[in-house]
Amino acid sequence: MATSWNKIVAPPPDVISARRGYYSMVDKIEAPDQNTVVFRLKYATAAFLPALADPYAFIYKKEILDRDPHWYEKNIMGSGPFLFQDYQTGQSISGVRNPDYYHKGLPYLDGLTFSIMENRSTRMLSFVTGQFDLTFDSDITFPMLKDVKDQAPHAICEPRTTNVTANLIVNNATPPFDNAKIRNAMVLALDRQSFIDIISQGQEKIGAAMLPPPDGMWGMPEELLRELPGYGTDLEKNRAEARKIMESLGYSASNPLKVKVSTRNIAVYRDPAVILIDQLKQIHIEGELETIDTAVWHAKVLKKDYSVGMNLTGLGVDDPDVNFYENFTCKSERNYTGYCNPEVEKLIEAQSRELDREKRKKIVWEVERKLVEDVARPIISHGKANTCWQPQVKDLVLQNNSIYNSWRFESVWLDR
Repeated sequence: MATSWNKIVAPPPDVISARRGYYSMVDKIEAPDQNTVVFRLKYATAAFLPALADPYAFIYKKEILDRDPHWYEKNIMGSGPFLFQDYQTGQSISGVRNPDYYHKGLPYLDGLTFSIMENRSTRMLSFVTGQFDLTFDSDITFPMLKDVKDQAPHAICEPRTTNVTANLIVNNATPPFDNAKIRNAMVLALDRQSFIDIISQGQEKIGAAMLPPPDGMWGMPEELLRELPGYGTDLEKNRAEARKIMESLGYSASNPLKVKVSTRNIAVYRDPAVILIDQLKQIHIEGELETIDTAVWHAKVLKKDYSVGMNLTGLGVDDPDVNFYENFTCKSERNYTGYCNPEVEKLIEAQSRELDREKRKKIVWEVERKLVEDVARPIISHGKANTCWQPQVKDLVLQNNSIYNSWRFESVWLDR
């Protein structure tokens, strides 16, 4: 276990660890015996335990990592309720009950299979006809929910916040977007409520970087949010100001700024990208949709090989360290926009060290304010979606602030 954590916290030169930033409080990791791992911290922080619980933190055997540093890219192992059984490329992945699972008597299921279907309509049809017991987590949008319930009225469907944001990424090292005036104009053009009304029938939430309350513990309250640039209710005033900025730079309706808007080629990315392009037209920016295959998308934005993009960012847990260190610090590999502000770095470190929750919130809100003012990665909406299952599926519990947790199926059983 210590070997796995060391690779996350202090990766070797040939390994990218996108999440090492939010373990910056870790000084060293020790393994005094085969059953004990000791984390020694540089400072006391309430953020360590949420970071430790982050679902991205996979554990592999030391002897395997020592033998082949890239073994984990080709194989799956673990100590969870199910063991890896089989993977059929582009078709399915399956697991079988772990007889040595630490929680005796669990899991109840003998195994499980995830079928891979690229087309969402095909997935929904397969579910309503009874081919599957469960949809993929948060796969049912609100516009689709009525069709699912009409065709499968017996289905149980539950909406929940996902802690996934739709966000605008702008490569601030690429002309002309290295000009802060253009980035500010783009933010003023955003009609967040229209995104939400179209995509989720009004169900998603407007917020800054952190998940807004009541679902989120750290998000800025609405009265402070409305004071931020681009969050006011007077949309036409915002857009008039944005047009004035663009016109001062030589752009107009007859001479728009032309740009490719890149996004991952799946529906949850494409749909908001189309809305974004329509809204940017209001301020003399003419966007062309560029869809990128999933296998290429993350590498493309990681290399800053884009100008403007529509992105989705999911957080494993609702904690400021997990969000800020991964997405907004200068050296993070997941800082897709290249944003870097030493003043914000100090605030991020300060909130991580603050043990009083209310004092920490105030610092978090200051970080959120600065990120908005600096157009670091403008947040358009915080996602909400539905998961549906057949009535024979029992004791399924969904988490309310992450798409990644509470998905172990250890206590789920089928009443057949």
